Amino acid sequence: MRISDDIEQFILSNMGKSPGINISRNDLAGYFKCAPSQINYVLTTRFNTNRGFIVESKRGGGGYIKIVKLTGYDNSYIKNIIDNVLSKEISYRDAAFIVEDLVDKGFLNRKQAVITLYAIDDNALKNPFKIDNNLRANILKNILLRLYNNNQKL
Repeated sequence: MRISDDIEQFILSNMGKSPGINISRNDLAGYFKCAPSQINYVLTTRFNTNRGFIVESKRGGGGYIKIVKLTGYDNSYIKNIIDNVLSKEISYRDAAFIVEDLVDKGFLNRKQAVITLYAIDDNALKNPFKIDNNLRANILKNILLRLYNNNQKL
């Protein structure tokens, strides 16, 4: 297991069932005997909106990091994914995190998620022009837009 995995697991276990946690970047770096930049890396890659988290940082003396797990979805959350996250290319890994998070939040059911993951899988997007990640973003964006618009009418 890598130190990044250890840091992620430590944060998640300390969050438990609470919606958020406040921690000190320096204390966390000291605990794991690593550079604060390693903590930043974990926060950026493991606790981002693609994975259903918001990270707020307060720097300076007594600074802290606040990590909040988003629960449930609202229209602004879905709209943010559609407008911002899927406005550029996206890897399968990041797209899968979004899909799983939307299942956790109740926007997608398991069957919709499986079909979506099949549609954006690397095997489904094979083409000679190497535009897989752009195409994946467009497909996922279209699926979410259709589901979003259908939910709006309900």
